Amino acid sequence: MGARPVPYGRGTGVVRHIADGATAVSVSPPPSPLPQAGGGVSAAIATAAARFAFSTTPRLDAELLMAHALGVERNAILLDPDRYAVPASFAALVARRLGHEPIAYITGTRGFWSIDVAVGPGALVPRADSETLLIAAQAHFAGGAPATILDLGTGPGTLLLAALDEWPARGLGIDFSAEALGYARANAAALGMADRAQFLRGSWADAIEGRFDLILANPPYIGTAETLPPEVRDHEPHAALFAGADGLDDYRILAAQLPALIAPGGAAVIEIGATQAVPVSVLLEAEGLHVALHHDYGGNPRVLLAR
Repeated sequence: MGARPVPYGRGTGVVRHIADGATAVSVSPPPSPLPQAGGGVSAAIATAAARFAFSTTPRLDAELLMAHALGVERNAILLDPDRYAVPASFAALVARRLGHEPIAYITGTRGFWSIDVAVGPGALVPRADSETLLIAAQAHFAGGAPATILDLGTGPGTLLLAALDEWPARGLGIDFSAEALGYARANAAALGMADRAQFLRGSWADAIEGRFDLILANPPYIGTAETLPPEVRDHEPHAALFAGADGLDDYRILAAQLPALIAPGGAAVIEIGATQAVPVSVLLEAEGLHVALHHDYGGNPRVLLAR
């Protein structure tokens, strides 16, 4: 007879019938309670982190939520946690995270490169490994700077605005999502870059004429049958994630468009999935482009620079 869950005190018991007819009961402890307002900040962070076992960064998640609830920088609670009492809003933030909502959606911002960008439902959450695009671009323009930048699939403007913070250039961001472009325009204004960044709704480079010194692109590259963590699958926009059965649909479009967009001496810098260096390189090289591979902070293939 198979196992079946039964109530057992405050925890959960699993009853199994064994060969001699006896019954064994295994009891798992109840989950830690949500942190209470007015308590100690250090203990509340530890309690929340213990509940976030599904996360790869449980302690960091708890610290960021506490800092957001208190309205202070994370460093403030790391340096002097006893200065603060747990605010009433912290338990609700923890509960949202327990529903696998991304931290960036809960706090409304995400740090990327040298800037902070506002993000929320409808906008892809920036990942640290995407900073590899800027590192590759820095290497290409060593001793110089791009004057014009195009960001294809700009989302909340993450890559374009980080690049404009790096160089005194002008840029254009394209995205099909009106919701994502709303974040992008708000981010440009908040960063004081509205006069240098323009955003248009479109499908890749279909309506674009002219050439650009630097082209940035982080297209969807997840295969439709691939499994994603709940916080990505259930919260982030699928149009920014999935690209056909093999994850290459949007690369096929971009490969055909890029040669006409790259200015002399310029480059297109494109994010890829960890297993896509070869197939995407083949697509780009078939269009006459020269391709170089760059690895992310974890040593994984992450970016192709095409020129």
